Amino acid sequence: MLTLFATPRAFRGNTGVIQTNAIQSWLLLHPDIQIILLGDEDGTAEVVRKFGVLHLPYVGCNEYRTPFLNSVFDVAQSFARYGLVCYVNADIILLGDFIEAVKRIYNSDFIKSVNRTHEQSFLIVGQRYDVDLDSAIDFNDHEWDMKVREYVKLKGQLHPKSGSDYFVFTRGMYNDIPSFAVGRGGWDNWLIYQARFLGVPVIDATRVVTAIHQNHDYSHIPNGNTVAWKGTESIRNAELMEGEEHAFTIEHSNWKLIDIGMKRELTMRKLYFELAALPVLVPYLHFLSRPMQALTKLIITIRKGFVPQIR
Repeated sequence: MLTLFATPRAFRGNTGVIQTNAIQSWLLLHPDIQIILLGDEDGTAEVVRKFGVLHLPYVGCNEYRTPFLNSVFDVAQSFARYGLVCYVNADIILLGDFIEAVKRIYNSDFIKSVNRTHEQSFLIVGQRYDVDLDSAIDFNDHEWDMKVREYVKLKGQLHPKSGSDYFVFTRGMYNDIPSFAVGRGGWDNWLIYQARFLGVPVIDATRVVTAIHQNHDYSHIPNGNTVAWKGTESIRNAELMEGEEHAFTIEHSNWKLIDIGMKRELTMRKLYFELAALPVLVPYLHFLSRPMQALTKLIITIRKGFVPQIR
């Protein structure tokens, strides 16, 4: 049903525990799950043998040995067993509601009815829950899913809509990805922008999917968190993005998956982001950008709602 691929870091210490938790949760999603781990970080080969997943060690990397996103996507899709694929960060635990959401969308008539340019193509994204979870989960416990869910409800915090940690899409939809450095800023935002630019539905599944991010440090990167988001690789990613206007977030999704199905979100906040995106997605309307945003800001201010910063 689904090919799921990731680029793990070295399986050392707490990072090894976190990533092993994540991989085991993926294996339990569905009998027809193909899991691909890319890269040659320490411990990956051993984990691959232990869990019987596919290992593709040879991907393009920069001088810091950080994988290039375009290489990761190209290699993974070349070996994908299924037409539906998902890139997921290697520290994300996925529960049963994830695969149920994917099946609901994939098996529905919705995609074909709204998609005029790429038949049955779509992108599913969603917010994650951040939580401290630094011990191995007992996946032999038949109640592990429920226990983890309850722990997240008690201790977890919903991450802002600035990025997504999983991307479910149809194989072949992304054919021309810039050479972003994986794990540095910007590439996730570009993937959302590109899907909107291609005209495929971008679906926010936050309401029905509990994606769990196990908090970690950045000790795998020299100078840690600062370099990860403000260093040379992130600066290069920003340059490859060709402008902040291409940094779309989950706010720019045009559909939302809820318990009863798909819906459009009709709020002033959503209107602002749609108006801001319009000149980016339809370049010849660029001259309308500032007046449309200014009008929306005025209306939102009057209603005492979300007040964005107009650049």
